[in-house]
Amino acid sequence: MDFFTADDGAKIAYLDEGTGVPVLALAGLTRTVHDFDYMAPHLDGIRLIRMDYRGRGQSEWTGQASYSVPREGADALQLLDHLGIERAAILGTSRGGLIGMFLAATAKDRMTGLCLNDVGPVLEMGGLNKIFDYIGRNPAAQNHSEMAAKLPAAMTGFANVPEGRWLSESQHHYVETNTGLKINFDPALREAFLAAFEGGVADAWPLFDACTDLPLALIHGANSDLLSGATAQKMQTRRPDMIYTAVPDRAHIPFLDEPQSLAALRAWIAKLG
Repeated sequence: MDFFTADDGAKIAYLDEGTGVPVLALAGLTRTVHDFDYMAPHLDGIRLIRMDYRGRGQSEWTGQASYSVPREGADALQLLDHLGIERAAILGTSRGGLIGMFLAATAKDRMTGLCLNDVGPVLEMGGLNKIFDYIGRNPAAQNHSEMAAKLPAAMTGFANVPEGRWLSESQHHYVETNTGLKINFDPALREAFLAAFEGGVADAWPLFDACTDLPLALIHGANSDLLSGATAQKMQTRRPDMIYTAVPDRAHIPFLDEPQSLAALRAWIAKLG
């Protein structure tokens, strides 16, 4: 893991691997660079850049007020600046996709494309309520093995998951301590996230429409409770050229190593030029 310093002094962790078309992979809300571990071995011809958002993983905790889409988008651009990359494609998982759409509206000149992993301009309350419930709280498990045994029942909408995957998920997203598993992000992220939705769910269609002229793809968990099939269809209607796949046996979020996910990613990468 390497580090750079953002313009406010925050120490941000990142990985920079491979050669080819630069793809900046932005993780889910509470997640880290490990969101893309399953996908990474299967894609050739890309320079895969990943970042732990501030307050997550190995990046510095900087407090509730700094955990926002605009600030995290600024960090993403400053990482590109740090690496001397003028333009990159963005692969955004959940929160990362919202950041990608925000950057399409505010800094499209820095982007060569956008791939959304199970996120769009409308977020369903069923999925948001699940996030409201767990974010910032430690799980009721003493170790990774116990958590892996609990996840199949907790992760409704998932089936035919690769052997060992739930254990890997626990290891990626929790820290094992003498007093049980702990979250690997700043608990203050909870207050920041709840505050962002105090006035309701904002209409993000203008951000989606800002993606005009960018190669666009959507990977959709067929059983997702955050991105509905109706919203995915509206996205496709607005962008008939959007590469789209619905991944069976996946809810929020696909792991990105499913055959359908990889096929969509490869088709999208081929359009980046």
